[in-house]
Amino acid sequence: MRGNLALETHKIVKLDYVNTHRDLVEKCKRGDRQSQFELYRLYSKSMYNVCLRMVKDEFEAEDVLQNAFLDVFTKLNTFKFESAIGAWIKRIVINNCINALKKRRLQFSELEDKHGNIQDDSHPDTAAEGLSVEAVKRALFELPDGYRVVFSLYMLEGYDHQEIGEVLGISEATSKSQYSRAKQRLRDILNQQSLGLYKRS
Repeated sequence: MRGNLALETHKIVKLDYVNTHRDLVEKCKRGDRQSQFELYRLYSKSMYNVCLRMVKDEFEAEDVLQNAFLDVFTKLNTFKFESAIGAWIKRIVINNCINALKKRRLQFSELEDKHGNIQDDSHPDTAAEGLSVEAVKRALFELPDGYRVVFSLYMLEGYDHQEIGEVLGISEATSKSQYSRAKQRLRDILNQQSLGLYKRS
């Protein structure tokens, strides 16, 4: 009985959450400035963190965030509630991050023939084994852009390698290769940090 009550309460809370955001989004679509500000307030901090992980620079992350939210409010009428509004906003934010990185001529090296038999051990549990989230995030900033972006998209944003390949314009094999190399580089950095050998450039 108690379990059923808890389940029903969870459903009601979830339903209320969805309805609240639906109402907010509908008001934003009608141009209500207060609602637009509220939507920005709800998501700007987490989306800024996404930007910072992707582009690495605080000022550029802020610029990308502002441009992304301009896109959000410009394209909001196309949002049909087929996904959570947060997921839709994140997709726009990540696309803006990628565009910013491409302006830097972000490069991804293709999987070399000698690594043709590389095993994809990219399950999140094995990737982060024994590592704290904060330690990994700090070490991320020491990675080259290509490694950092692929690792962030896979580990932190929940993209699979096929999706990463599509949004970055690279092959799925390249995404897996970049991820594997990023993971190894992260382990090297974290090991060196624990020994006090790694110095930031």
